[in-house]
Amino acid sequence: MTVDLTNTEIPVSIDSPERGGMGATIVATARLTLRVDLGDDRAIGPGKIRLLEAIRDTGSITKAGIALGMSYRRAWLLVDDMNNCFREPVIAAQAGGSHGGGAALTAFGTRLIDQYRAIEAEAHSATASRLRELEAACKGAQETTAAKSPVAPRRRTIAR
Repeated sequence: MTVDLTNTEIPVSIDSPERGGMGATIVATARLTLRVDLGDDRAIGPGKIRLLEAIRDTGSITKAGIALGMSYRRAWLLVDDMNNCFREPVIAAQAGGSHGGGAALTAFGTRLIDQYRAIEAEAHSATASRLRELEAACKGAQETTAAKSPVAPRRRTIAR
């Protein structure tokens, strides 16, 4: 397993008077992104897992691609790559008909999502204190803590 810290994002948000805000509030958030390398040119990461989850939720490669902002071709190529990477397919295409075709996760596809999410949860748990340390070392992190009132800090998350 390779932990790719080059994809770790530390976004900084500035709330300044010039932007219509009340003062210089700067928020830094460290996030760990994992990719599991499975050999030469084979890997599974957050993008492929999100695609599998979208296919599971929509029942369609086309609809999953649209939901994730990618073309059908890109989604299909990623699915094809995953189906060729493992001994068992992750997606089973359903034949078209009067209502069109579709796609469904195989039992292995469901296990793949579960395994990846478990690895991700364990990695986040194991690195949480180090991520907080990196976050605190970011420019602006001290200004955030100094500018805040004694109330417990709140985090805002944006669903992707």
